[in-house]
Amino acid sequence: MIRGRCRPGRPGALRCAVMLGAALALGGAAALRPRRVVVAGRSMEPTLWAGDRLLVARTGPVSAGDVVALRDPRDPGRVIVKRVAAVRRGEMVVHGDNPDASIDSRSFGPVSNVAVLGRVVRRYGPAGRTGPVR
Repeated sequence: MIRGRCRPGRPGALRCAVMLGAALALGGAAALRPRRVVVAGRSMEPTLWAGDRLLVARTGPVSAGDVVALRDPRDPGRVIVKRVAAVRRGEMVVHGDNPDASIDSRSFGPVSNVAVLGRVVRRYGPAGRTGPVR
């Protein structure tokens, strides 16, 4: 139910609807905008090294083998980068490429698909290491 100023038939309802549509469009665009992530640590060596700068984008469903950025299940304010080892219904198993230096699903178990911020689509720095991430 719509209440207040945006109720159909009230003065300014069209303006309110246009403003609401614009806000939704901008919110959707922000969700699609690539995120920048800087690698810290050795868990993804030799694929990624500390200091690598990555572009992360929501590009549809992820599959085994994809490198993703996700919220750390132990500290949701922290972002981690891991490789998807397996995808199950509503969750996934993630591993670091360097198991001796990685805290991943082998330690904290499967993570919810909701925790995934997106797939790593490109390394944009440092110079000399730019390009797609596989």
